[in-house]
Amino acid sequence: MPMDPNPNTEFECGNESPSPRNTIFGKYEMGRLLGQGTFAKVYLGRNIVTNESVAIKVISKDQVRKAGMMEQITREISIMRLVRHPNVVELKEVMATRGRIYFVMEYVKGGELFAKVARGRLKEEVARKYFQQLISAIDYCHSRGVSHRDLKPENLLLDENENLKVSDFGLSALPEHLRQDGLLHTQCGTPAYVAPEVLRKKGYDGAKADIWSCGVILFVLISGFLPFLDENVMKMYRKVFKGEFEFPPWFPPEPRRLVSKLLVVDPNKRLTIQGIMRQPWFLKDFKPPLAVKIEAPDQEPFSMGNNESKSTSSPRFYNAFEFISSMSSGFDLSSLFESNRRAGSMFTSKCSASAIVTKIEALAKKLNFQVSAKEFMVKMRGRAEGRKGKLTVKVEVFEVAPEVAVVEFSKSSGDTLEYVKFCEEDVRPALKDIVWTWQGENNCQPNGNVNCNS
Repeated sequence: MPMDPNPNTEFECGNESPSPRNTIFGKYEMGRLLGQGTFAKVYLGRNIVTNESVAIKVISKDQVRKAGMMEQITREISIMRLVRHPNVVELKEVMATRGRIYFVMEYVKGGELFAKVARGRLKEEVARKYFQQLISAIDYCHSRGVSHRDLKPENLLLDENENLKVSDFGLSALPEHLRQDGLLHTQCGTPAYVAPEVLRKKGYDGAKADIWSCGVILFVLISGFLPFLDENVMKMYRKVFKGEFEFPPWFPPEPRRLVSKLLVVDPNKRLTIQGIMRQPWFLKDFKPPLAVKIEAPDQEPFSMGNNESKSTSSPRFYNAFEFISSMSSGFDLSSLFESNRRAGSMFTSKCSASAIVTKIEALAKKLNFQVSAKEFMVKMRGRAEGRKGKLTVKVEVFEVAPEVAVVEFSKSSGDTLEYVKFCEEDVRPALKDIVWTWQGENNCQPNGNVNCNS
């Protein structure tokens, strides 16, 4: 892999100029080049505050825009923030300048699982461990409505403790990508791992297609080669369509039976993930992953009272650079909102900060949320238990100019899909009278009838 002799020349910092310390946004120190593709370079980085090693993927906005891939990049960000699991590479944060987008991700030191398999087939117990972790991760992805669509050993990484991490969600799909027939229709993935129904161009269930890929991966881990490999691609496709493959003599009986239930041509007869998790071979030495708790970095204990003093006379100033990055129609960073769905996490208003806070407090009480306000920040906590506990939302009001404020919503805890629904169905309608324009809607006419006293 080529090394960049001077990474500093490749990056823009928060003030759009190179930093002598080779840092971005004063937070991450850039290191050596780890890899590069058509539109991105990945660098080793270090969090200056915590000293944690990270991987920083740097994408040129102009290049992805010209290639028509902005939607794919936005989708990848959205999905990676939606899927938080111990066996999925973590996206820590997304930042941007006018010219570049920065993905700050978990640094996985052990490299690709492919490199391990390339050295020879794995022992049964080792293959089982990786397969258990893969299925746990994919089960979680599917529970969030995410189909990966490009599962293969090259996209499975290993950390320093030999734990598997699923990566590369660039081809993944969400429920909103389904057509009216309820199926996906985009042909994507790597031919040797792709399910037959994907190749047939007649629509497919993304989750069932992922299960086929998992079956191919398990076969590869234990056998050391692909089940449908052929030098002639058309012959390989014919084998895939018919589900024709042979087990080598060293393939153990129990995983052989499992693979035979996964590499079934009819997706409706293919074993489900729940079925996989009931198999005795799968359950042997199975250790369910610990849940990942997601909280806002600055989360404080939640106060239930309304009598905290609002000690600051004016809201915190919203930096012009932050404003441009967040509200720019050139690249909508609504990915920070953790969803590709059209749900506002930020809007501008011509109302005063105090009027905005009053309106938000009234909304919280109407929805029976517990509310706490301090200075120009409002915290709301739902009383009902959701899928991942009680939904807690933080709202901050920033001053951009004397007559313009920015209001930003963020989820502190709870289920992301419940948060999306909250923003779409509760926040937008209730605050329409004080909204001037929502994030990402700069090309629309702002609401000219802002009523700060409603």
